[in-house]
Amino acid sequence: MPLRPNSTEARDVAHVLHPYTNAVAHEAEGPLVVAGGDGIYILDGDGNRYIEGLGGLFCASLGFSEKRLVEAAYRQMQALPFYHSFGGKTHETAVELAERLKSLAPVPMTKVFFANSGSEANDTAMKVVWYYHNAIGKPEKKKIISRVRAYHGVTIATASLTGLPNNHRDFDLPIDRVIHTDCPGFYRYGRPGETEQDFTDRCVASLEALIEREGAETIGAFFAEPLMASGGCIVPPRGYYEKVQAVLRRHDILFVADEVICGFGRLGTLFGCESFGIEPDMITMAKQLSAAYQPISALMLNERVYGPLRDRSGTIGTFGHGFTYGGHPVATAVALETLKIYEERDIVGHVRAVAPGFQGALRRLGEHPLVGEARGMGLIGTLELVADKASREPFDPAWGVAAYAGRRAQAHGVITRALGDTVNLCPPLIITADEIADLMGRIGAALDDTWQWVQAGRRDAT
Repeated sequence: MPLRPNSTEARDVAHVLHPYTNAVAHEAEGPLVVAGGDGIYILDGDGNRYIEGLGGLFCASLGFSEKRLVEAAYRQMQALPFYHSFGGKTHETAVELAERLKSLAPVPMTKVFFANSGSEANDTAMKVVWYYHNAIGKPEKKKIISRVRAYHGVTIATASLTGLPNNHRDFDLPIDRVIHTDCPGFYRYGRPGETEQDFTDRCVASLEALIEREGAETIGAFFAEPLMASGGCIVPPRGYYEKVQAVLRRHDILFVADEVICGFGRLGTLFGCESFGIEPDMITMAKQLSAAYQPISALMLNERVYGPLRDRSGTIGTFGHGFTYGGHPVATAVALETLKIYEERDIVGHVRAVAPGFQGALRRLGEHPLVGEARGMGLIGTLELVADKASREPFDPAWGVAAYAGRRAQAHGVITRALGDTVNLCPPLIITADEIADLMGRIGAALDDTWQWVQAGRRDAT
């Protein structure tokens, strides 16, 4: 019998230590127990349907009932349920997927390394940066620049790259060698009277000043998501990446593009790099690579990085890094089928067709008295909630206004995610225009509920 949400039985599963969860509140409330899925919807133990407005965790691109992916996993389980890539071994689906990814890459790439999550892919990229600079005789060139509000993972290394306070607080992070530069979010960080162009120039000048202050001879790489998703769906201003890349080239600093969320159609291009003119040395990817039906990630390296790595492994006798389940045959088989579906159904074209409606509805919600800015691109967006629209004053974090809005969205049948002051949306790529209208209507109802709650709280406070 399935567990019912918030039932006694459901509370018993609180023995699980849940990520990104207030453990005290969770012990009192219990989890939402998800029992099934159908297209863009999930179902709880009582059969209630919810629009999965975050695509699971920015990943369930083909929804929750794609039979072709189930069948691909089953076929591979029968043929070869497991093998690894250590010691020069491989299997057919890993080889085929690597070739396919190389053919799709937005810039020329030489090798593909498989892992199991975005965190592992970015962690690997960090290690490759260090290995590479040792290989080329620059052992001091090891610092890595990330950005405030970036999200690159939760391992010790990648949580250090991540520029969000709660990923550092009480974990004794960030580690040495990781430094952060400005977030390119104009709405929150632009100064009064400053144009977006002025803001861009200030961000780029700040980056160059950081490099000069630290010493370019000590900086190995710059990590960036094309669009900063978990940090609040921050779309950088026009021309930002062009100028950033000029700075990096001038100082001989590698560019690592984190395509874990943006990759495979989310922004209306196959890779986010294509949307912003980014030409990276390495690309990490995960999530939509398998439509979330299997854990898999990948790191692609260009020849500049791979050549010295190859030669150094010959000197040492090995490239001493890898994961037992990296390039797992079931995961790579499902990823291959996912890429076939993207191509056959023109998923990127579908995103381009429905994105204007999604973004238009999002902007209309931006007129709500609670919303300071509605922003996004393709099929991802956020609503930043503020206490005052004119001054952009944020709410007192103790109020938990965005979290309350997220709970009201769930009450209206939408799963979303509140991160700080933002309510985030990233639905499956298969969502239709009618489903978008339904999604946005429910979010609007949740905002109305939240507005009434805020007004009542303000009256009580006086």
